[in-house]
Amino acid sequence: MSFLTDDGRPIFIQIAEKIENDIVEGRLQEEAQVPSTNQFAAFYQINPATAAKGVNLLVDQNILYKKRGIGMFVAEGAKNTLIEKRKEQFYEQYIVTMVREAAKLGITANQLTEMIQRGEEQS
Repeated sequence: MSFLTDDGRPIFIQIAEKIENDIVEGRLQEEAQVPSTNQFAAFYQINPATAAKGVNLLVDQNILYKKRGIGMFVAEGAKNTLIEKRKEQFYEQYIVTMVREAAKLGITANQLTEMIQRGEEQS
C-alpha cells in the first residue's frame, strides 16, 4: 500500500501512526493483538526492521506491550492516552497558531468564536 511513502515522513513513524489511528478509531481494542512486524512488512512491502521500529516506538510509549512468544498487544488505557496526546498536539499545532494569527489580523475572541461556529455549520 503506497500511503506509507507519500508524505515524506519516515515509514516507521507512519506505521506507528497507523496503529495509533486504529486504536483511536476503535479498530484495535485494548488487549487486542496487533499485526506482527512481519505482517506489516509483507503488507506494506517494507523491511521488517522498519516495521519493528514503528511498533517499538509505541511499546516505548506504553501504547503496546509484548507477550513473549505470542506477539504485541494494545495496552489498557492506550486509547485514552492517545486521545489526550492528540488533544495536546491539536492545541499546540492549531489553536495556538490560530490565536496568534487572529491577533496579528486584529480578530477578536468573539469574532474567532463566530468563525469557528460558522465552520462547524459547514462541516
